[in-house]
Amino acid sequence: MNHLYQNSPMSVHEYYNIREKSENLLEYIDGMVYMPPSLSTAHQRISRKLLIQLDHYLEGKSCEVFHAPFDIELKVDHSEEAKIVIPDLSVICDKSGFTDSRYIGVPTLIVEILSPSNQAHDLITKLNIYMKSGVKEYWIVNPMLHSVTVYSLNLEGLYEQHDIQTKQGYITSKILQGFSVDLKEIFE
Repeated sequence: MNHLYQNSPMSVHEYYNIREKSENLLEYIDGMVYMPPSLSTAHQRISRKLLIQLDHYLEGKSCEVFHAPFDIELKVDHSEEAKIVIPDLSVICDKSGFTDSRYIGVPTLIVEILSPSNQAHDLITKLNIYMKSGVKEYWIVNPMLHSVTVYSLNLEGLYEQHDIQTKQGYITSKILQGFSVDLKEIFE
């Protein structure tokens, strides 16, 4: 699982102070600071392959793909404190939220690649955060099972499983029309 960086809650201001002085990648969720696990070789390969395919698909379109480490500051609503996450890949179509150091807003699509130690964090915590924030599509890539699950927001603002593939076949996007990925290519 993602390890707590500190056992007590802190403000987003305190988080940014720590972040400026730390070499570690840190996420900020519900007042707690988490340190994502180290990335495996398989994780890096899958991330690179998906990045290349997304970048190629988005060429000439108004959206851009960004890869970790890149901070995304999500605001669920005005009453909640910001949540700062570092997704493996983010497709951003609304360019108004860019700053020099991060993106403030809601990506259109987010991809998280599981590692053995962070499955619950990505499958439960982040799925709920992304859904509440209005991320239109969330891909969960599981290198251990060679599977990809795609969730997309329905009209009620809840995630529905759009597609799931294991081992072979093509996984498709609902939001990026015509975008599909051959599982053999990303897992070999």
